[in-house]
Amino acid sequence: MALATPIPALSSDEVTTGRVLDRLAFVVLGVVGIVALLTFRDYGLSWDDYTHSEYGDLLLQFYLSGLHDQRALSWVNLYYYGGGFDLLAALAAKLLPFTLFETRRLMGAAVGVLGLFITWRIGRRVGGSAAGLIALVLLATCPLYYGHMFMNPKDSPFAVAMAIFLLGLVRIFEEYPRVSIASGALVGTGFGLAFGSRIMGAFGSIDALAALALIFALESHARGIRSAGARLGRFVLALVPAMVLAYAAMALVWPWSVAEPLNPLRAVEYFSRFFEKPWQELFDGRVISVPGMPRSYVPTLFALKLPVILSVLGFGGAAGALVAAFRGNVAANRRAVLLSVALAALLPLAVTIALRPAMYNGIRHFVFVLTPLAVLGGLAAVLIAARRLRSAPMAAALVLVVGVAVPVVEMVRLHPYEYADFNGLTGGVAGARDRYMLDYWGLSFKQASQALRARLAERHETKPADRRWKLAVCGPHRSPQVELGGDFETSWDPTGADFALMLGEFYCAKLDAPLLVEIVRDGVTFARVYDIRGRSFPTLLTQPGL
Repeated sequence: MALATPIPALSSDEVTTGRVLDRLAFVVLGVVGIVALLTFRDYGLSWDDYTHSEYGDLLLQFYLSGLHDQRALSWVNLYYYGGGFDLLAALAAKLLPFTLFETRRLMGAAVGVLGLFITWRIGRRVGGSAAGLIALVLLATCPLYYGHMFMNPKDSPFAVAMAIFLLGLVRIFEEYPRVSIASGALVGTGFGLAFGSRIMGAFGSIDALAALALIFALESHARGIRSAGARLGRFVLALVPAMVLAYAAMALVWPWSVAEPLNPLRAVEYFSRFFEKPWQELFDGRVISVPGMPRSYVPTLFALKLPVILSVLGFGGAAGALVAAFRGNVAANRRAVLLSVALAALLPLAVTIALRPAMYNGIRHFVFVLTPLAVLGGLAAVLIAARRLRSAPMAAALVLVVGVAVPVVEMVRLHPYEYADFNGLTGGVAGARDRYMLDYWGLSFKQASQALRARLAERHETKPADRRWKLAVCGPHRSPQVELGGDFETSWDPTGADFALMLGEFYCAKLDAPLLVEIVRDGVTFARVYDIRGRSFPTLLTQPGL
């Protein structure tokens, strides 16, 4: 199987080609970075953004106070998560000449671009320069990854930490049974940041143990169990400094985890059950309570939200990597690498489908599997191109170009709501509007709030002399509070309100009132602002109890 084939020594022409491909990878990273710098201010606040920013400030105060100010260790429920990104953003906000939330958008973009770089390095290491470049392009043109990297303080940074850990795993399994200082540092830093961000970082350790078990089994068969055991012992001993580093990294970004020895287990227990009051979301045209989502939730949304080219190449590559890992005829190291990458992509999905936990907010919790999927997609693409069938290279290149161009066009049309994209299998966002959640984090409220202020200025309207404008809001309130400032107060109660700001999701009612603002992308309404002065509405919701 070609996926199991080790990378041979390269000819001079191949070395030259590799350098060209590597330079193209830097061009891609540069383009993404420039676009991010030009557009990071376009992204609004999400439901959780304000609370996360406060968590970051508290973590910063925790360290600046010499660990005496411990408010961060009991802040809402965020102390059950690591706050590495929030801490980084809080520190950056003290140094950069932007507003707090502009800084958070910019730092999110920087972390996201770092994730793209790491993905390229993994793909390049596992499959060569072409595989690395293709992996990079597949991930950079994935609307789910690109959209979340600007405004998701949990899942996007966690995805990058898991990518760092995966790169470290690939390196140490290539070097087995020795562990270089650089590889150990990557493993320790990556795992510490990943587990210190979310306890789902434990998936990475399961991947590592499975790959290690495969190496031990193969070497026991080839060398004998005593020799294999001795090599395994040397390897584990060499990883001790990495584990110390992992603990230190976890402590830095998640200080609550080390405040008491059992705190990580308490976090596992907390997240093992649904910890909030259940609400309902729209899935496949039905309104379903989030703890009762069907097993089809994750596979359906992966099929409909990822670019088709990424799904086909990524999951095809995962299948090929699994076959190569267990039936390949190459070194145990190579098979362990393939197994670790395949499990990084597939295991979280399989466990979720099997256990059926509460599911909500689309598949934002699975952004971290996109890096290994993109790497596997790069490997699969190289395999297809290497078959050298008549006209296949040209056809394969054309398919790849079209496959990545389609989501790029969709992202341009949806900007800055790329994360809401659905692929052509469901007819894009227009086809998904009445069946799935789109702007579940309310990013469109930034543009809607700015448009409301501009509309009032255009009409020369000023707030009443004796009070502020009252804005009834169906959706996250922090975004309009930040964008509109002190002239407005927000409320869920439309009674006596001047305006109503309504998210375009199923739970927000359409009101019979003059429409002041409508935010539309690709023919789909993301948010509306109504003038409800002199009108009476009992609720902003489509049904009680939502």
